[in-house]
Amino acid sequence: MYLFNLGMLPDQDSMLIFHALARIGQEALVIVSPQIPLASVGYFQDAEQEVDLDYCRESALPVMRREVGGGATYLDKNQIFYQIIMRSDNPVAPRKIADIYQWFSQAPVRTYSRFGIETDFRPINDIVTKEGRKIAGEGGGDIGECLVFVGGILMDFDYERMAKLLKVPDEKFRDKVYKTMEENLTTMRRELGEPPPRSEIVRVLIEEFRKLLGPLEPATITSSLRQKMDELNGVMGTDEFLLMKRHHTPTSVKIREGVELHYGMHKARGGLIRTVQEVAEERIKEIGISGDFTFYPKRSLSELEDDLRETVRREGELIPKIDDFYERKRVESPGVDSEDFIKAMNIKE
Repeated sequence: MYLFNLGMLPDQDSMLIFHALARIGQEALVIVSPQIPLASVGYFQDAEQEVDLDYCRESALPVMRREVGGGATYLDKNQIFYQIIMRSDNPVAPRKIADIYQWFSQAPVRTYSRFGIETDFRPINDIVTKEGRKIAGEGGGDIGECLVFVGGILMDFDYERMAKLLKVPDEKFRDKVYKTMEENLTTMRRELGEPPPRSEIVRVLIEEFRKLLGPLEPATITSSLRQKMDELNGVMGTDEFLLMKRHHTPTSVKIREGVELHYGMHKARGGLIRTVQEVAEERIKEIGISGDFTFYPKRSLSELEDDLRETVRREGELIPKIDDFYERKRVESPGVDSEDFIKAMNIKE
């Protein structure tokens, strides 16, 4: 496995690198920080619903959709990101997605410990201090023939900018978001008074990942890898990719007699689920599912949407169908099951 210890990369390269490596099937550990701040949304999220895109444009804050799950977040040079790219058939990692999160979290947990911050992995995909405050969030998914898992060491964090980039109903709610983040999200600076030098954190983090992954061969961005990153940026850097899976939130429920739009959201253990459904004569004609949950393989979410079309919109019809889909497609969505989707669809019988 290769080690890309890249320091800080410009523009959106800190995100493009792991997408490019996965696309070419190259197993690697990437350690990187963005040179400039940017916002990132999870693959299954509706960017217009989750992020205040007007604020981001006015603030010259780039927004990029990544091809792994998780929620909208703010990235900057005060975070050291670890990105693991592994082939799906690599025998080193556990087989289940939920187990892999805990497995690769060992390295950042031990890294924090070596700097005097005792932490634990908390399912589904968080690292928390002994006091229960989150100090790292992680995400994962499938890209090409590879599994990709990403997370970050928080040296410091801009709570204010994070609160500003989120799409919220009003400013009072935004203030609540800010205060709640301050209470529940911590950093090395807050825990230690001053974060250790970045170089020291990186050195320890790589040492701990070596214990987990085995030998790591240093590598740099070659011309062919650079070309792949540029090629992906031509797609992932577009508004079309950022705004995909956009679902209009209706202002009225009844369209005409027998045709209704239903929308709802539900916070499952594995993340927030949003749904928009067009229902005609009690049958689902169209459904859109988005959120910050993990769903593997990711292509199966659109297949689930297809599978639910023409189904009677009743719990007794939908739960068996979703459960059967999970079994047939071997879907894994840690912390999210069929009952969570029913709750997100606002179905009450």
